[in-house]
Amino acid sequence: MGAMATPSSSLITEIFLQHTEHLHMAHLTHRHRIIIYFRYADDIFLIFDPNHTNIQTILDDFNTLHPRLLFTADVDRDNTINYLDISIHRTPNNLKTSIHTFTDTIMPYTSNHPTQHKYAAVKFLFNRLNSCDLQKEEYRHELNIFHNILHYNSFPIRPQKPPIQTPAQRQTSPTPKSRWAIFAYVSKEASYIGNVFRRTDLKITFRTNSTIKNLLTHKT
Repeated sequence: MGAMATPSSSLITEIFLQHTEHLHMAHLTHRHRIIIYFRYADDIFLIFDPNHTNIQTILDDFNTLHPRLLFTADVDRDNTINYLDISIHRTPNNLKTSIHTFTDTIMPYTSNHPTQHKYAAVKFLFNRLNSCDLQKEEYRHELNIFHNILHYNSFPIRPQKPPIQTPAQRQTSPTPKSRWAIFAYVSKEASYIGNVFRRTDLKITFRTNSTIKNLLTHKT
């Protein structure tokens, strides 16, 4: 099941799924002795007691919840399963996690886009690397993948971990409200404008002229 089409689709889908969970999950959890139930959008992660039930029985029950819902199941292989961008490994005593990188393609540094847009994916990858609870070997492995992604997409630098501020260094007074100016993005010129205003209280953001409205508007 996918939440696509109109911009409101994801919201309507979430309301529908939460309503379905409210009606049925308490019963299903008790019946199948489901220990863990996580859902992100339409991806569900389950841990259940295999001595009491099995994945096919659970799947059959889930597929009776609504005629428009069709659930499929992936099971762990070699005690490992991928959920979103995380790999979950089952050990005799606990669960361990690592990062599941499924693509090395991000917006190339050489593309004609604002620098903020190009570095958004880099910041996400860096924050994910430092947010997951990784062992030292796994951290070094994923850091190497991170650097390879930067190299593959022509990024000229390897971002370093930002220094941690002490409480005394953190700003305690309220941040004044910034003023914003919007410019059409035109490669080097837009970057130059952004640099000019970098040290002022006027924040710069960029937009593109190739919007859906402009593309579909009839020009006489």
